[in-house]
Order: sequence, then structure tokens, then C-alpha cells
Amino acid sequence: MVAVLDFGSQYTHLITRRIRGLGVKAEIFDHNVSRKTLEKSSIEGIILSGGPSSVYKKNSPQIKKDILELNIPILGICYGCQLLVYSLKGLVKSGKTREYGEEIITIKKNDTIFQGLNRKEQVWFSHGDTVKKLPSGFKVLATTKNAPIAAYANLDKNIYGVQFHPEVVHTPKGNKILKNFLFRICHAKKTWKIDDIKNDLIKNLKNEIGDRKVILGVSGGVDSTVAAQLLYRAIKDNLYCVFIDTGLLRKNETNEVSGFFEKLGFGNFRKISAEDKFLSALKGIVDPEQKRKIFAKVYFQVFIDVVKKLEKKHQFHFLAQGTIYPDRVESGKTSKTSSLIKTHHNLSVPKKLGLQIIEPLKDLYKDEVRELGRSMGISEQLLGRHPFPGPGLAIRILGEITKDKIKILQEADAIFIEELKNYGYYHKVWQAFAALLPIKAVGVMGDERTYDFIVTLRAVTSRDAMTADWANLPNELLKKISSRIVNQVKGVNRVVYDISQKPPATIEYE
Repeated sequence: MVAVLDFGSQYTHLITRRIRGLGVKAEIFDHNVSRKTLEKSSIEGIILSGGPSSVYKKNSPQIKKDILELNIPILGICYGCQLLVYSLKGLVKSGKTREYGEEIITIKKNDTIFQGLNRKEQVWFSHGDTVKKLPSGFKVLATTKNAPIAAYANLDKNIYGVQFHPEVVHTPKGNKILKNFLFRICHAKKTWKIDDIKNDLIKNLKNEIGDRKVILGVSGGVDSTVAAQLLYRAIKDNLYCVFIDTGLLRKNETNEVSGFFEKLGFGNFRKISAEDKFLSALKGIVDPEQKRKIFAKVYFQVFIDVVKKLEKKHQFHFLAQGTIYPDRVESGKTSKTSSLIKTHHNLSVPKKLGLQIIEPLKDLYKDEVRELGRSMGISEQLLGRHPFPGPGLAIRILGEITKDKIKILQEADAIFIEELKNYGYYHKVWQAFAALLPIKAVGVMGDERTYDFIVTLRAVTSRDAMTADWANLPNELLKKISSRIVNQVKGVNRVVYDISQKPPATIEYE
């Protein structure tokens, strides 16, 4: 097993995900973990995560010095890379030039951790501090134009550091680097597979729930559907699924979701129409965080009403949610040293509901969730659906929400998705959607001046939603989509395409 020490990085769980994807068991420990705890866990290697702090600042997270004496291979990533240097009496300072996003490293010697890589490789950086001087016994393995020490090693002690993030998809050879560390340096054993996850989750759910009843809000998306199927495997008809039509869904989505769950054979499925309640509560609201909080409040009020009605015949003990790790990592502090990015509606559970929370997918990423779904026989048509946010179009309509804007966005989004499918690009991108900007622009249609809305199109490539790059769609496809939207969607006279990466942008707009 490999121990991943968490120093507050948004990517800590992603490191673990990559290791498990290579077949090796991995577990996250707090950065302050004791040597004794690690020794009890049969650790084959240690990885120090990145983090938002500066190693030389007061109260920044540190590592216990005796862990560095365990004689177990260690890899430091970003903050972890700097921390190893700092802890071993090297020098780390604030960099004159910060590096964020894609960079090219020059590998000085491609043995050990860089074995099999080219002399120059693309990697993903996200740092402001830099290593200025290595401790005694260390040597430089790679550089960039702004970082003379982008990677290093002490071969005698099996200690390695990389200033970039090999765990993210935008370091193309990152998995190769991690594989070299796991199998060439740590000599780790392959003991991890998706069936183990499935069987363990079902077993744990059976033990935790017993013969009590669970209620689950479903959206028809991948996460809630896989969570529902997993729970159904564990407790059968003691699971009750509730689908709330918020009025903020994609075109025809209500009928599609109902059809999905009928085909899956769920007997206890309830569809609730609540469009007026959501639109009334969101009227005049423009702040993104306020939208999310209002949505959460209304959603759970509607949900509570459903529970109360059902509890006239059934007693519930648990509320299940399809929350996955990226929801948690961006919605709240997953450790004492991590940072908040946004509020997620699944995490605002009112205490008056009086139910215990179950989140069977909370430590998994989207690609793992899909893999888990396949292992349970869920169709590719459902598993291949693009992610859709809980608040739906409420956060894809920037500014005030109205019925007219919802209609405009539903139509524009439907055209975008239809053409992506027609051109064979829907399954080539991670996520694609249209959003409506809160501004209007002048146009000319039929020799008349118009003053209408701007639709922005977003399509990204990713593996897990922690990082994303804009999808380079063919010009002819974008032209076709733009032409159809402007000509067929009343109220739109301009279409733009978003070419921002995550980070610094997020995938969604709000």
C-alpha cells in the first residue's frame, strides 16, 4: 500500500485515484500522521501532496521528521516537493515568476522516475514558490525556463520531488511517472480493482443499513443513478428514489429520467413537479452563491415534504446522496489545510430532516463511478451522459433567472448537444453545454437591428473534472451550431466559444 499524506491540495484524492487506477492500494493520511501509524500499515511508499501554503511561513503544515527516516521511498509533489527540501535544510523561496498551467520540462537524466520519457515533456504546474537550493546528496533531474530545479532526487535515500503535478490529466506522461515510482522504486504490489470497491461498498451498506429504509434524491445523472443501483443491490425495495422536476433541467429531461428508472426496474420511484417553487424563490437573484443556497433550501424543503408524505406509510432512517469527491473537494474543506471553492447543494442538509446521511460514492471520481456502474450492468447510454450540476440551469443562466431565459437556454443547449452527437464528438469530450450571458449585443437579422442575448458554448476534455482543457472542436461544427442557434432560438443573435482551461477557470460558470 502507498500512503498519501495530505497537505491540503485540491488534488490529494486524485493522487490516490491515479495510484488505484494503476492497481495499487492507496490510503490518505493527515500530514501530521505519526511514524508509528504508518509502520502499522505495511506502507510500500509515501507521497506528499501539494497544498496552498508556503513551507517557510508560520503555521504551514509540516511533516514529522522521523517519517523521513523510515527508509521507505518518498515522492513529494509541488508543496510536498518544496517541503522535503525545506525539511532537509535546503532553500525554498517565493519565485520571481510563478508557473500556472502547461509548461515544458527538460529532463537531464531519464532513468529511475523519468524512465521511458522523452528529453522534453509537457507537464502541469501550479506554484508560486520555488526550490532555490537542494540539500546535500540531492541532484537535479529536470528544469524549466523559469525553474532551474523542477525535479530532483536523492538516489541513495529513494527520495524524489517534482514541482509539477503528475496526477492531473494535463501532464500527459504523469501516469508513467507515477508508475515508475510505484513499480521501479517502491516495488509495490497490484492489489486493487473495481470489483473490490463494489463488493466492499455493498457489504458496508448492508451492514450499516440493515433492514431499515433509505430515501435518495435522483437526477438521472451518472452519480445518483450509480448510487441508486449500488443501494438497490444492497437493500432492494427498502430504497425509495425521488426525482424532483425543478423546472431548471435540460430539454425533455423529465421524461428521459423517468424512462431511465423504469427500465432499471426501480419499484419505489417518485416524480415530483416543483417548478413554480424554485422559480419563485430564485426570482431576482443574481449572485451565484446565493442561487446555490436558495436552490438547496427549496430542494430540501420539497424533499422534506415528500418524506413526510411517504412516512405516513414508511419510516425512513437514512438520506442517501450521489455526492462524489470533486463535489466535496470544491465545496468544503476536505482537510484542515484545504480551501473552499464553491457551495454544493448536496452538502447543505437541514438538520430537521432527522435522517442519517449516506454517501456511498463520496471518495470516488467520475471515471471510477462510471467504471463501477459498468460493473453493475448499467447501460453505456446512461453512463455516458455528460455531468449536469444539481442546481441545473440556475447556474448556467448568469444573472437573473426567468422562464423566457430558461426556454432560450434549453433550446440552445439541445442544439449544441444534438450537433455534437451528429458529428461524433459527444463522447469525445468530458462535458459540453450552453450558458446564457447576462448581457445583450446588437445584431442584424432580416435587415433589422436586434438587441438580443449572447450564448456561450463550453466543451472540455478531462478525466475527473479536477482539471480540464477546452475541446478543440472543428470549425465547421462550431459554425453549424452557431448558425442553428441564431436562426432557430428566438432571443439570441450571437454565439461565442469558451477556450478557458481549469484552472484558472472552473468548468461551470457559477
